[in-house]
Amino acid sequence: MPTSALDGKDAAAIQAATAGVAVCDRSSWGLIRVSDDDRLRFLHNQSTNDFQSLKPGQGCDTVMVTSTARTIDLVSAYVLDDAVLLLVSPNRREFLMQWLDRYIFFADKVQLADVTEETATFSLIGAGSDAVVEKLGAGAIIGQPYGNHITVDDSIIVAVGSGLASPGYTVILPVSIKEQVWQQILDLGAVELSDRGWEHLRIIQGRPAPDTELTDDFNPLEVGLWQTISFNKGCYIGQETIARLNTYKGVKQYLWGIKLNSPVAVGETITIGDEKIGKITSYTETPDGYFGLGYVKSKAGGVGLKVQVGNTGGEIVAIPFVSHEYP
Repeated sequence: MPTSALDGKDAAAIQAATAGVAVCDRSSWGLIRVSDDDRLRFLHNQSTNDFQSLKPGQGCDTVMVTSTARTIDLVSAYVLDDAVLLLVSPNRREFLMQWLDRYIFFADKVQLADVTEETATFSLIGAGSDAVVEKLGAGAIIGQPYGNHITVDDSIIVAVGSGLASPGYTVILPVSIKEQVWQQILDLGAVELSDRGWEHLRIIQGRPAPDTELTDDFNPLEVGLWQTISFNKGCYIGQETIARLNTYKGVKQYLWGIKLNSPVAVGETITIGDEKIGKITSYTETPDGYFGLGYVKSKAGGVGLKVQVGNTGGEIVAIPFVSHEYP
């Protein structure tokens, strides 16, 4: 959904996410618990990252893709002692439960459970989040690799990674203590970031979302989600297409940020002269002007390219959540 100019509360929260710490309630996101003996092998075969190398206390981002490597969702996974928790986009929760269930065969020891209603999920965003995590009793996680996590008070999972390109943490906890922990985080100085503020930040930083950047039209390499892909793990759904694109450097379009001179509508065509080179997938307004995300043909160019979007001009800029450098 396009976002217009931010109100004062959102602007203050975004400033806190940049210079201090903001907290966003992501409890509407889906949380799927995958358990039983074959859970790591199963997830290894169903998505782009290497699950079989992960140990309890570790995690990763991974992409669920179709058999032709088209994107379904960007998922954060946390490996526990007896299960894996998958944090999925709100509008992919039911779909992914059905999708994963479809690939569980008779001999597979895999159990799926939707635990969204039983849990709450918060994102701490910004450089000041270390101090909050310390006060929550999870200081041991500070400085650990992305996706690593620890459990405090036997029930609160604190994981490295805010869900955005900004530094921070993801906190998963029982819904029974949601209000208590939320207030504790606010009392420690975090500023509340609304869903609207999250949407603004995710566009500015280039985190792709289902139905906008993650659709049946695009694959993970076009998005630029290299950090979610293992090229050494062997077969998985969509692997053949992704491996071929990487081997032959065959990515034909890339997701970029676009600084715009005036407002545009999602879906508008990006052109150079008379040539159509892409389209806008997301749009927001910032204190510094107008900003969109869009896919642009790789042969047209990248950062610094001047383009036309509808009746206005724009310039291609890098976005920190994704990369377009071949590893």
